[in-house]
Amino acid sequence: MFIRELSKIIGVSTKTIRYYESVGLMPLPQRDTNNYRRYSFNDVERLRFISSARSLGLPIKSISEFLIARNKGIAPCDEVLRKLVQKLDEIDRRIADMLALREILVDIHHEGAKLPRNDVQGENCVCYLIKTYHKSGQVVIKKEIASDD
Repeated sequence: MFIRELSKIIGVSTKTIRYYESVGLMPLPQRDTNNYRRYSFNDVERLRFISSARSLGLPIKSISEFLIARNKGIAPCDEVLRKLVQKLDEIDRRIADMLALREILVDIHHEGAKLPRNDVQGENCVCYLIKTYHKSGQVVIKKEIASDD
């Protein structure tokens, strides 16, 4: 099959396939007499693995290591499992960071909604909270602009 057909089957662009060839994830394909790339069933399966691994967020370097091991007749399953755990840990950290950021945004919004909305200078409004957060890493309420609850 030609690159366009492979692209359609797997759902990746021809540019992506060429990139994977250039970095060694995909072997260089056979060429027809007209120099068009020709792909086999094995290429389909390999690209399916690469594409799925990338969609799960696995880095190209790791995918390359898995494929090299398999090419050497070594099952990379243990290493794949280790990389999946690393990816899960990374996601958990990112979720925690996003939840912390969400709390900060809620706090800034809550405090900022109490402040005047016509402060062009940005010293007595929500803009002040954003500016001071950047400096301190926390929501700082100026005593003179904080409203009573």
